[in-house]
Amino acid sequence: MVVYAQIQNKRGTRRGSGKEVVMTNWNVFSEMDKLRTDMDRLFSEVTGSRPWRLAFLPGIASRRYPLVNVSETEGGYKVVALAPGVQPENFEVTVKNNILTLSGEKRPPEDVSPDEYHRSERSEGRFVRSLELPGAIDPDRVKASYANGLLTVILEKSEAAKPRAIPVDTA
Repeated sequence: MVVYAQIQNKRGTRRGSGKEVVMTNWNVFSEMDKLRTDMDRLFSEVTGSRPWRLAFLPGIASRRYPLVNVSETEGGYKVVALAPGVQPENFEVTVKNNILTLSGEKRPPEDVSPDEYHRSERSEGRFVRSLELPGAIDPDRVKASYANGLLTVILEKSEAAKPRAIPVDTA
């Protein structure tokens, strides 16, 4: 929250400068939310719907595909990525310096030409998604599998990152 002073003329004031200071509260986040809502409404009025598909746009939105769940177990991490329609041979999974990168390509159907579509809502194209893992992993013990539209990556923690019990000596 930001408080700013606004000087206003006050008519009918005989003493002093004839001006008073008004303190107003201003919340930048509510203003940004209002701007976003106004822009969404403008686009929906002009086009009737959202004119783009976020998953395959360049920039920030493309880094959100595929959607992932990351969970931690005692021995490592499990990453499950939602990627229906991607062939397993089109995935590339890499690990470097505790950063997991999922990349690949979702290809368009080959049996329909683009001119034949009346409506096309399914996205296709290349994607890259990088996730920083919260702890050190062993890059030699990473397993990936794909079934039912889900890419599952199991990453084992490195021995140095696993918790160890330290005995306490008495003096």
